[in-house]
Amino acid sequence: MFRRCRTWLGTGVLALLAGCGFQPVVPPAVPYQSVYVVAPDFSSFGAQFKRYVEGSSRARFAPNPEAAQAVLEIIGERQEKQILSLNNAGKVAEFLLRYQVTFRLRDRDNRDLIARSTIALERDVTFNDNEVLGSENEDTFLYNAMRNEAIQQMLVRMSATRIPV
Repeated sequence: MFRRCRTWLGTGVLALLAGCGFQPVVPPAVPYQSVYVVAPDFSSFGAQFKRYVEGSSRARFAPNPEAAQAVLEIIGERQEKQILSLNNAGKVAEFLLRYQVTFRLRDRDNRDLIARSTIALERDVTFNDNEVLGSENEDTFLYNAMRNEAIQQMLVRMSATRIPV
């Protein structure tokens, strides 16, 4: 009897999940078989983008621009930290963290698939001068999260492009 109830309960849960439209999150696909990435030496975005695409896509990285269907140029990457508010004692209470990456996607014939574009993200973070080390770690974590979000946004934009025939 208990076994039959468990079976019915499991079936009911699966039916509810299917009925509500639940679908696992699938990363956007890169619509190219090969991509060449041009990034400044200091760009952590380029390296993280490559790791992400290698792990979640069928696209491969070409050894040179001529061998690639698409060329992704990381033009610039910038992190900023700005004071957002002060407390009653005149000490910093909040910071605004900004992350920005500028890029361009073109085909091997130098035609723009995505013209020069910028992805800009911001996060507010509270600051406690008694926990400076923790605040620095939180900043690093938020910048990494913004970089990952920028990669996701870039992949969504790339997945909407096609190489002209």
